[in-house]
Amino acid sequence: MSHTAPFVEEITLHTDEDVAALMHGFETGTWPKERWTHGAHMVMALWYVLRTTEPETTVTVRENIKRYNEAVGGKNTDTSGYHETITIFWIWAVRNLFLAKEDPATPLVELAHKVIEFGDRSLPLHYYSREVLFSVEARRTYVPPDIKSFLED
Repeated sequence: MSHTAPFVEEITLHTDEDVAALMHGFETGTWPKERWTHGAHMVMALWYVLRTTEPETTVTVRENIKRYNEAVGGKNTDTSGYHETITIFWIWAVRNLFLAKEDPATPLVELAHKVIEFGDRSLPLHYYSREVLFSVEARRTYVPPDIKSFLED
């Protein structure tokens, strides 16, 4: 299955060090909120999937997104901030749909650009109905797909 984004968000990453700087800013809560785009989220998911075990990735990403949101003045509520089901979906997609097809020797910055292109915002809706995905329950806890199982890919 091919996934292409309708547009690619502006994110300036020229070197592996630029990726590391994004991650440092995210982890310390100093990355500018206006630059915390969907593309930056995709790079963050890639970073942790490459560096942590499967169960550890979810815990690390969950804790760090919640902490980052609060550091930049956001809140993690029933209607904004951290979303458990979307987070778990993108971790799964980066690991199983994206990285499974990439050469492990590819430089990090190249993978970062590719994962941004891969990160079509509508991809979760191939697996979830809008009603389920955007429910309070799905934001608070992981909800399995109601359209297509992850096991089908």
